[in-house]
Amino acid sequence: MDLKEKLITSFLVYEDKISADADGKLQDIRAEAFSRFEKQGFPTKKDEEWKYTSLKSVLKHDYKIFPKIESAIEFKNVKNYFLHEIDSYKIVFVDGVYSSFLSETTHDGFDICLLSAALSKPKYKMVIDHYFNTIARKEDSITSLNTAFSKEGAYINVPKNTVVPKPVQIIHFSTGIETDVLLQPRNLIVVGENSHVQIVERHQSLNENVVLTNSVTEIFAGKRAIVDYYKIQNDRKTASLIDSTYVKQLQQSVASVNTFSFGGSLTRNNLEFYQEGEHITSNLNGITIIEDKQLVDNHTLVNHKFPNCESHELYKGIYFDSSTGVFNGKVIVDKEAQKTNAFQQNDNILIDDKASINAKPQLEIFADDVKCSHGCTIGQLDEDSLFYLRSRGIPKKEANALLLYAFANDALQKIKIPELKTRITKIIAQKLDVSLGFDV
Repeated sequence: MDLKEKLITSFLVYEDKISADADGKLQDIRAEAFSRFEKQGFPTKKDEEWKYTSLKSVLKHDYKIFPKIESAIEFKNVKNYFLHEIDSYKIVFVDGVYSSFLSETTHDGFDICLLSAALSKPKYKMVIDHYFNTIARKEDSITSLNTAFSKEGAYINVPKNTVVPKPVQIIHFSTGIETDVLLQPRNLIVVGENSHVQIVERHQSLNENVVLTNSVTEIFAGKRAIVDYYKIQNDRKTASLIDSTYVKQLQQSVASVNTFSFGGSLTRNNLEFYQEGEHITSNLNGITIIEDKQLVDNHTLVNHKFPNCESHELYKGIYFDSSTGVFNGKVIVDKEAQKTNAFQQNDNILIDDKASINAKPQLEIFADDVKCSHGCTIGQLDEDSLFYLRSRGIPKKEANALLLYAFANDALQKIKIPELKTRITKIIAQKLDVSLGFDV
């Protein structure tokens, strides 16, 4: 049977298994979501939103829907995947199952724990009912599939007037004990009025077995809240990731999502911001550096609904070999959203002749008193700049790397955690196969 048929059979089993413990409302949400997926199926290139990205090669595998856990993993074997240079809270999952051994959670003034606990405990019911699956795009079949099987992931609830004292790391490991595994984590993050949190998320395979991750995250930023979210995507080339993140902001909040895409076979990022108040700032930043036949597809949406708001979007891409990039960025400015300031920029460098980028920046403006701009550049390294560096005695390889680093640097500067900035800089140096030779 194909994957869709297998999912239909698996959902019937899953529904019976959780029905005794599940909340009635959650059961209805899951059933409705799966009905939508069953009707729509997986997207194809006939769908406008997927015209440049085919899932055929990803969906051909015989995925395990409910992978088995045979052994725990030792921290020493995965230490390098953590941002271990600083103290942090940690929510860690191994093959979709929460690892208490690797995690460091808390309920001391705010909740940093696992979603299954929040879904099953009455004391969280009011929060879950108010937020869960309220901004995730219901028309999207991949998101609906995640909702149908949603059970485990990170749950972060920061009450008003609270600053989380250290960053939160959300890490999903795939052990590869079983081949061809489908994982579907679900994260729910609620940040209250006047509160602040920093979050780093990573999906990581531990061997070369095939894994497909369908991840959904809902983020709610209350009045004057500050949310800094960082995604590190540097997985093995046998891993594929579909990552859908939905952000809802109330007045005077600042939410930033920074996406760093370096690894994986196919990576699709769906990132949507919905502004629900005045004087909101939304920041979307990304750096993509890929090679071979890798594909990274960034789809973004910012919906300006109220006046006096801003959005700043900057994506940089560097493409080697036969790699492919996709950027589709849409900004919508509603009629009531006067005095909007919306900036969108996508810059790309194609290193090799077979590399390609499909870019489609979009503005839909229905207000008349706004400042909106969008731009896209596609090119190669500047020969004059390269000649200048070579004339100063810098070898060609290092000169290329310096220019590429400088190209990506303005997006890199958006990182507010110094240790994370150092880590990303080292990854960039590895991708460029050079030592940059300066302090970071």
